[in-house]
Amino acid sequence: MKSLRIVFMGTPEFAVASLEALHQSAHHVVGVVTVADKPAGRGLQMQMSAVKQFAVANDIPVLQPLKLRDPDFLEALAEWKADLFVIVAFRMLPEVVWQMPPMGSINLHGSLLPRYRGAAPINRAIMNGDRETGVTTFFLQHEIDTGRVIRRETIAIGDDMTAGELHDVMMIAGARVLVETVDAIADGSAEATAQENLSAPGADVPSAPKIFKEDCKIDWTQSVLEVHNHVRGLSPYPAAWTEVNGKLFKIYRGIPLVGKTMSTPFETDGKGAFLFRCADGAYSVLSLQPEGKKRMDVEEFLRGWRS
Repeated sequence: MKSLRIVFMGTPEFAVASLEALHQSAHHVVGVVTVADKPAGRGLQMQMSAVKQFAVANDIPVLQPLKLRDPDFLEALAEWKADLFVIVAFRMLPEVVWQMPPMGSINLHGSLLPRYRGAAPINRAIMNGDRETGVTTFFLQHEIDTGRVIRRETIAIGDDMTAGELHDVMMIAGARVLVETVDAIADGSAEATAQENLSAPGADVPSAPKIFKEDCKIDWTQSVLEVHNHVRGLSPYPAAWTEVNGKLFKIYRGIPLVGKTMSTPFETDGKGAFLFRCADGAYSVLSLQPEGKKRMDVEEFLRGWRS
């Protein structure tokens, strides 16, 4: 199998597992492209992306362009003479970038494409109550997340699994599938399939648009299971929220109680439970963050709460 020269593009922790797996593979990561350092924290100290931190620690050259069409960046990128670009959790690339390498550019996406194209596939799958999702590798083309699929692997979603927990499972599975994909491209065995051939004609193909604050508000008129899916699909970030006595509360985890009756919108039962009324039962909150305070479990919250 030929050892490929790879340029890796990514930013968050999710991408680091893939970068590390490629770095440890038979292939050569000749360079990394990531976002510019940004001020963060109380002291506004300049912070490197998770991908840059790994690259610096492993002596991998780094480019941090502000504009992806900048001539100086394109010239530096071309000088790496990569066979293949690998993209994981990065910005949308212009054609002049993704068409540069002779073997093309591939992306790792956190869903079973063509389902959940878009910015929030992990969150949206759980919010919709799906029982399974997966990871997909595909070749980039003009429209986002629409390229020919190389590999897909299914991942089960547990009844109480949060987006954070699914993220961690997907991160490891995705790194393995990505290396398998690069190996297949290197030895010429990779077969790419058009996405329209991966779903039945007329089948529902949900999307995964970016999540905004209003999308996170809990609708207590929904069923208990719909509320449960909403909460865990947004946990730990950006977090589902509701208002209690004019204060915003983030809700991270809870237990659905189908069939439980309540006479008020929310109540405590005197036994350490904080309950919210839903259409067909109640939702018992286990972990929350009151406005202006830290995240805490319900027992700690109730010790200091006065309704």
